[in-house]
Amino acid sequence: MHALIFADRLGRELEPLTERTCTALLPVVGKPVLEHTLEALVAAGIREAVIAISSFADQVRAVIGDGSRWGMRLDYVLTQGEEDPDTVVERCQNRLPTEILALRGDVLRGAALGEFLQRATETSGPVVHGRAVNAPISLCLNRANGRGGLEPLRWSGESAVTDSVWPVVELPTGALNRLDSLAAYHRANLDAATGRVPGLIIPGREAALGLRVGLRSRVSPRSLRQGIAFVGVHCRIEPSAEFYGEVVIANDVIVDQHAILRDSVVLPETYVGELLEVQNAIVWGNQLIRVDTGAVLPVVETFLLADLREVTLSGTLAEPLNRALGALALALSLPLWPLALAAALMGNANTPLRETRLRGNRLEFDEFGARRRRVFVAREWATAIPVLRYLPRLLAVVSGDLRLVGVEPLTPEQVDDRLEEWEQVSDQAPAGLIGPTQLTLPADAPREERLLSDAFYARQRSTARDFRYLLQGLGALLTRRAWWPESTG
Repeated sequence: MHALIFADRLGRELEPLTERTCTALLPVVGKPVLEHTLEALVAAGIREAVIAISSFADQVRAVIGDGSRWGMRLDYVLTQGEEDPDTVVERCQNRLPTEILALRGDVLRGAALGEFLQRATETSGPVVHGRAVNAPISLCLNRANGRGGLEPLRWSGESAVTDSVWPVVELPTGALNRLDSLAAYHRANLDAATGRVPGLIIPGREAALGLRVGLRSRVSPRSLRQGIAFVGVHCRIEPSAEFYGEVVIANDVIVDQHAILRDSVVLPETYVGELLEVQNAIVWGNQLIRVDTGAVLPVVETFLLADLREVTLSGTLAEPLNRALGALALALSLPLWPLALAAALMGNANTPLRETRLRGNRLEFDEFGARRRRVFVAREWATAIPVLRYLPRLLAVVSGDLRLVGVEPLTPEQVDDRLEEWEQVSDQAPAGLIGPTQLTLPADAPREERLLSDAFYARQRSTARDFRYLLQGLGALLTRRAWWPESTG
């Protein structure tokens, strides 16, 4: 017996998730839905299949391959998307035997597939349909050389149950999830993680009671405060992150310190920022999708949510590297500190070290529970020589309050004075010790010019640009401007 798998669904009802992949490749507990279907076919003893594909066809072929991973032999047929199943069968008639099992590959079933096949083989007739209780038909055993009886398998966003002229095998309630809405997809992941979909092969190991973790993932059992959680492969979960209820984290995800996840699904290659709380939602890249309302909220601030395919080393993920480079720069600068102290004493013997309150990069909660960047105390020597004056700010780089490269750090008063929307664009970039504004503009440049420079940097920021600014900053140490400020302006 061969299987004919319909994975040609366009998935409009699952946008924006289907803007970057097809429904059949959407992950459920770390594996594509189609992969769960193939595993169910293997468990039922079927080793050959033809897969009907449409949108993201090349992606499906690349991910699924020829089936050798499952001991199967797979072939593909291209369709126009949600095409009439009988028409698809005619197109690949010479590749199918007389008896076929036709099914939708973008529907989560688990062990229900094997149960249907066992009961259908005991039912007479050229066509036997299968469906879960109160759900549309999604399975068909066809003994008539694929001719007729497949029309119910054509995808329809409607969940209405229609009568069949052929025998129907009723499967248990809850044995099927059509993934016909964002809420249904969210529920499919949580049900799979908690074992409410029998027969699914869930990857990973039990790291603690209720916590399943994939290969090469770093997660502390203490993060699971209550409920059940699944963490995929290649994930990094900070020990202070907290999970409540039912949480599913797909592959290649980073969850930063003190983040809180409640009854949520985090999809691949996503960064969840420090102190961020996500509840009853789907997160993919910088998009937060509220399951209860269907609202899609794009988050432009990479300190909160980020797409790991797009974020660069100049983003939040560079924190460990940034601190290490800051420590290295601090060590190399130690011979200058006695010189800086001497210059500061000459400038102000009573207060050689001054303090300034600046808004940094680390996040905290304010008195109203909203997240904001923490204000820290930055120290500087009481000298007009820029190189010596700002040496203590290397300590802020080591602590994580500043980056080596970023926008000019502002005082709380300067932050409050920015009223125009364009003036706040610089918030999309971290505050840094050096950057285009600090390196190229004179100290007495107009406020609007400095804000415009930072806004342009925030929009154009990249790893390559930051590296060039870092080299430019090293070169600036040898210029007259770094040691004789009176020559600027």
